[in-house]
Amino acid sequence: MILNGTELGSGPPVALLHGLFGSAANFGTIQKRLAERFRVISLDLRNHGNSPHTPFMSYPAMAEDVLETLRARHALPCALIGHSMGGKVAMAAALEAPGAVSRLLVADIAPAIYPPVYRSYAEAMAKMPFAPDFTRIAADRFLATTIDNPAIRAFLLQNLKFGAEPAWRIGLEAITNALPLLEAWPNIEESTYLGPTLFVGGARSDYIQPEHRAIIRELFPAARFAVLKNAGHWLHADNPDGFVSLVDAFLS
Repeated sequence: MILNGTELGSGPPVALLHGLFGSAANFGTIQKRLAERFRVISLDLRNHGNSPHTPFMSYPAMAEDVLETLRARHALPCALIGHSMGGKVAMAAALEAPGAVSRLLVADIAPAIYPPVYRSYAEAMAKMPFAPDFTRIAADRFLATTIDNPAIRAFLLQNLKFGAEPAWRIGLEAITNALPLLEAWPNIEESTYLGPTLFVGGARSDYIQPEHRAIIRELFPAARFAVLKNAGHWLHADNPDGFVSLVDAFLS
């Protein structure tokens, strides 16, 4: 599947992969900063942003989407930078096609199983009472009945399209059905990626735990670890300057 994406800059290719319920636009600031030295391609993963919708989602399938899209753009080998779900996609791509990935940076995720924290978000989104002339304020008020955090609501509401027929622009049903797979990690442990690898965790996040390091080292023997100060799980949004500095040093 060929994915939608935006491209800026010139130089060695770098691909940015967003997290669950996100889009290429989430990396807008990061993409512009990195484009001063690199050819930066920010992709919408399947069922997200403006990429095609499909009933099926899995990390191997999404990894193949990324590789097929970058191949079509003549951008392989490419450095991959993935956040959260996008980090798992990037890991899967590196393990399945090591020669296609020049470097790998994984932002605040590990090759591990995570609890189903996003299912309540998906359920709330599916119940959104759409009507003509539906407004963002009305949508936020509805989500607020189940989602207390205004930043999370604002993030989710980026996926709304308004007008005569308001709706979610993402493939919400397919994403919801795939959540058990997206929370997990595929059985590709027989593979390894030997290229330069950096796992970056947010200082205020608990997504990368000490007990994850054994499986990370097994799959990515060259892995190094860093912690980004003043950042939680959405570390590239919480501390964009610090994130760009880490990325730039790693890519250099």
